[in-house]
Parts: sequence; structure tokens; C-alpha cells
Amino acid sequence: MNKENEKIAGFTEENIDHFQQRCLELMQGMSLDDALEKCNPYLLKAKGIELAQDLVKTFLYDYITQRERTLFGSFLEELALFIGNELYNGHKSSAEGIDLEFKRDNVYYLLSIKSGLNWGNSSEVKKQKENFIMAKRRIAASKSAMQTQAVLDCCFGGSAKKYDNGEYWKICGQHFWQFLSGDDDFYLHIIKPLSYKARERHEKYQREYAALLNLATEEFVRGFCVMGKIDWEKIVHFNSRIIVRNSRYKPKRLKRTQNYQFPVE
Repeated sequence: MNKENEKIAGFTEENIDHFQQRCLELMQGMSLDDALEKCNPYLLKAKGIELAQDLVKTFLYDYITQRERTLFGSFLEELALFIGNELYNGHKSSAEGIDLEFKRDNVYYLLSIKSGLNWGNSSEVKKQKENFIMAKRRIAASKSAMQTQAVLDCCFGGSAKKYDNGEYWKICGQHFWQFLSGDDDFYLHIIKPLSYKARERHEKYQREYAALLNLATEEFVRGFCVMGKIDWEKIVHFNSRIIVRNSRYKPKRLKRTQNYQFPVE
């Protein structure tokens, strides 16, 4: 492993711990109401779920997973920024919709880094294209002698070739990490540091998730069940009611005990 790859592996190991800690903090700070307000009660009812714990487990999982995807997307963006800085003295862009800027082989690159292939709807894709156009104009005005290339990068997901629509390239998965690092197999190297202390982190996470699920189920039964049966109309009302903006109501946090702290391991 060369010096640059050692630094990248060290960055990955350190920051995957930070990611896991943020996931734990996400669970520690959430409430049943947070998840229940974001779920689709009609879909849950259509699935025929009637056990309270099964229902709570479903919408808690969806809520947490969606936010973990966001956190992990930020981690991958930070990794790409770190690589760009280490290899090309690149920097985080101040331009709207642009994450990383760097110069390589007399070409000035403007990167927008996304997680997967399906990162946005048609309006968001259109807005990203406009952001690229504006950023390229800014660079052209200050670095008129240099070629500018905008690149939309997806950190995972396969593609047969680089997509070029004239305004920007779109490259995904192996293509992206190859473009950024210069290493054909870099997309495989990333996975190795992620396993660092994976078992210990997973066990701790599962214990905290189980505690959260038990507390949330207990609160759900008290608030949304009648004689042991789920009150679906009450769930729909809570989820989709007209919200009075001046209401003083605040969701209750799912506290374990007043002095509870995550175990130190």
C-alpha cells in the first residue's frame, strides 16, 4: 500500500467510527413521533400489519435507515474531498451545487458528488445542470486559458460507460473512484477499512436499537392501541392532520432513564 492509500485507509477507519457514533446519537435523540409523522400509514395498513412491535419496527427502521443513508452519503462525500485534497490539492467548492474543485493535467474539474444513481428527480437534475453552467462560467472568467469540465459523480452503482450530455459528465461506481484516484481497483479498496471493528460496532448498535424498539413499542401501545388492537384512524389522524403552526406541542424524546448513557466500550 503506498503512502496516499495508507492515509486514505486511515481517514476511512477514523471517520467510519464517527459515522457510527452519529447513528447512535440519531437513535438517542429521536422520538416515536418523529418516525410516526414520516411514515406512510396507508402503505403500512395495506401490508396487513397488526402486531404493534412489527408495525413500530417497520416505521422505525424506515425512518432510521433513511437518515443513515444521508449520514453515510456525507461520509462518502468527505472521503472524496479528502482524496481530492491529498492527490490534487483540491478544495471544497463555495459554488452552489458543487462539492469539489481541483486542477489536473491542465483541466479544472468541478465535481458534484452524489451517493447512488437515483439521487434526484427531474427538477433536481435540471437545477444541477444549471449549477454546473454557472460554475463553469465563473471558472472561465477567472481562468480563461484553462479547460473546465463539470462531473456528476455517483459513489456507487454500475454503468457501462461515461455519460456526457455536453454540459457535464456523469460517472458512477468504479468509474468515479477510478477517475478520482487513478486506481482501477480503488472502489474495492474502500470496502476493506469499513470492516474495521465492524463486529463490535454492530453489537453495540443492535443493543441500542433493541432498547429503542422496546421503548417505542411500549409508548405506541399506550397511545395508539385500544384493547390491544391498533387504532389506524388515530395513526392516520396523527400522521396527516392539519398542523397548527402556533401549537405548543413538542414530541417526547424516548428517554431510557434520567441518567442513562451509552456504554463505553
